[in-house]
Amino acid sequence: MTDRDIYLPVAAQPSVSTLVGLSQLAEAEGYERVWLPETWGRDAVTTLTSIADGTDEVGIGTSLLNVYSRSPSLIGQTAATLQEASGGRLRVGLGPSGLRVIEGWHGESFERPLRRTRETIDVVKQVLSGETVAYDGDIFELSGFRLRCDPPDPAPPIDAGGLGPKAVELAGRFADGWHALLVTADGMADRLDDFERGVELGGRDRASQRVTFSVPCCALDDRERARQLTRQHIAFYVGGMGTYYRDALARQGYEETATTVFEGWNAGEREAAVAAVDDDLLDALAVAGTPEECRDRLARFEGIDGVDAINVSFPRAAQRADIEATMAALAP
Repeated sequence: MTDRDIYLPVAAQPSVSTLVGLSQLAEAEGYERVWLPETWGRDAVTTLTSIADGTDEVGIGTSLLNVYSRSPSLIGQTAATLQEASGGRLRVGLGPSGLRVIEGWHGESFERPLRRTRETIDVVKQVLSGETVAYDGDIFELSGFRLRCDPPDPAPPIDAGGLGPKAVELAGRFADGWHALLVTADGMADRLDDFERGVELGGRDRASQRVTFSVPCCALDDRERARQLTRQHIAFYVGGMGTYYRDALARQGYEETATTVFEGWNAGEREAAVAAVDDDLLDALAVAGTPEECRDRLARFEGIDGVDAINVSFPRAAQRADIEATMAALAP
């Protein structure tokens, strides 16, 4: 059975307590896990600590921590601490992010993102084992570090994000799962093939791995508002987050539409870019409309063979009432 998770809002919220309250609501409505991105607002680690303290059973996760702004050893320490603070409810999501974020926001050179992700996963697993870290990689040469506290038991699983074929293969080969974001229902077939190839190359146990598919959702009685909010969300990602999502959609057969959205957004023609997200692309990527429509559409995503969890995410411009209505409409 496919689990149903919540991807907490990517847009900055009024307070940490707002995010704790949404997590408590997710727990009460039966969602399996709440995932927190780390983007423009509050850092994921401090916020997830508050969420862990304010909830009892719902899982928590990072989706995603980038592998440039923290060292691998620090990510390992952080994962161990969050696993302790949450009573074993953590799942760690890691990924390279993109050039605009890493170089523009963090001042780091966006070099060899796949290799850096793979080596970070290796080091984090060593840290979490409680053994002394000894690592001789292409990027990291580390020795001497060891946790001075009991290692977490069990160690939290480590998932990897990514959209390109090699990134998804890497997740299958080295990580405990893969996070899919802004992938069409049809496009998942190719990427799941990449993941399975990685599983085979790494000699992994697929039954112990987890594919989490994040789907933008907006279920409102006001159908047009729900769909317009979701169009805006897609246009922002395709146009405003570098070429990463544009290129991913091009690989999935939407090159012309993705290019139109991208060019319009970057020319300052935001309304035209949003309008270019036609119904075909909107419904291929997202679940938006009335509650009844959305329940049917979400079932289609959940029925994809190889997907273990659906992550109900929200348009970045959604208001608290929109988020709560969507959570209620799509509760497990």
